[in-house]
Amino acid sequence: MLDLKGERMKRFVFVVAAGAALFLGLAQAGPVEEAKNLFERYMALERAFSPEVADLYADDALIKNKRTYATGPVREITIPASQYKAIIRQAMPLAKSRGDTSSYTDVAYSKESNGVRIRAKRFSDLKKYSSPLSLLVGPDTSGQWQIREELSESQP
Repeated sequence: MLDLKGERMKRFVFVVAAGAALFLGLAQAGPVEEAKNLFERYMALERAFSPEVADLYADDALIKNKRTYATGPVREITIPASQYKAIIRQAMPLAKSRGDTSSYTDVAYSKESNGVRIRAKRFSDLKKYSSPLSLLVGPDTSGQWQIREELSESQP
């Protein structure tokens, strides 16, 4: 049994409380750190024009894109994840040949009940426009972090 009195007891309680706070802080930061790591990998694979970026998407991911045409119409489409992943794999060589790169700014991470939402502005270096990007990321049943949802906007 511990025999702690006075100042020693105060220090002991402080150390235990500080350790618990640190542990809770690390536990809370875990999902956001996982999301940051996934987004860093996403950007690196994209910059390398690697078709492996498709592997970051869950097989049942929700993919929605709102496309705004210069003449005014806006068309929103939902693409099945399997089709989207195939498009990514096929498009990477063409994107590389055209120098079709993107950069990201104003990246923000927020926890949601089923993962972490990543919001960013994506700038198309080829087409010279910015658009919002929202990704919901989270672990699959094996604990592997994946993109569960992509909501994006584009222009032709």
